Amino acid sequence: MAIGATIHTFAVQLADVDRGVYEDLTLRVARHPSETDAFMMTRVLAYCLEYAEGISFSEGVAATDEPAVLVRDLTGRVTSWIEVGSPDASRLHTGSKLADRTVVYTHRDPAKVAATWDGKRIHRAEDIPLRSFEPGFVDAAAAALERRNTLSVSVTEGTVYLELNGTNLSTPIHELRAG
Repeated sequence: MAIGATIHTFAVQLADVDRGVYEDLTLRVARHPSETDAFMMTRVLAYCLEYAEGISFSEGVAATDEPAVLVRDLTGRVTSWIEVGSPDASRLHTGSKLADRTVVYTHRDPAKVAATWDGKRIHRAEDIPLRSFEPGFVDAAAAALERRNTLSVSVTEGTVYLELNGTNLSTPIHELRAG
């Protein structure tokens, strides 16, 4: 018998001073058995850091033709294609053609992730930011995960301040370009 997804809930207080976004959110996040806690935590961070009207998680591992997180306008058109981890160049190429904006958040070594795209065809590659965090930040956050989580995310001057279930962490957001 196959193991099903584990559901994690997050009561989120988001204060993104850099973008002027202030929201209280309740997220239900399904973690597929093949997904690591670090990948799921990066998905949650990407959702919070990209929060906008129309944002949603995709079906995850089951949605091979969608990114981890996406933003749709009122007509259903994808406006932001938000990948997590180390997507291949063809996914970025597709996302960049479909959406106004494409971005990648990774919990891995960003230089190694970007190196896999070298020499590959990616539509508007120079416009795709690859965002990452200090080494150990996502792993430390993942270590504090529970099934029910209280999360506070504050962003100011390019730095993320995170409080997850009593664990306080901070990191600058690093950015590389795909092209």
